[in-house]
Amino acid sequence: MGTLFYGDSGTPIGIDDVVLAHLKIAITTKLRRNEPLMISWRHADDQPRGRSSLWLHPDIPLRFVFDEPEPPTLDREWIEDLMRAANTAGGVQLDPQHIDTRPIARDTQPIDAQPE
Repeated sequence: MGTLFYGDSGTPIGIDDVVLAHLKIAITTKLRRNEPLMISWRHADDQPRGRSSLWLHPDIPLRFVFDEPEPPTLDREWIEDLMRAANTAGGVQLDPQHIDTRPIARDTQPIDAQPE
């Protein structure tokens, strides 16, 4: 499960590595053209009911982090589908099974903390 960090939001978005790799191409293509886009998803059954949308704009910092060290093989047709969706008013609709917005576990001990 990769992670999308957007702006100064304290809530990183977990996205399946393969989905995130394809999404990265579509997002960076749009933002490189100075074209903002919308990404939306329904919350998974094990998360609070509802849906979320994220407005991506070229002026807001964005970082993609992948769990797998090797990039997956990309599907050109899937990227083209994402680009077509990104060009619509509804934007890209992600499948909730590929999204995880639960808090990401982090080591809470400061880096410079000395063991006792």
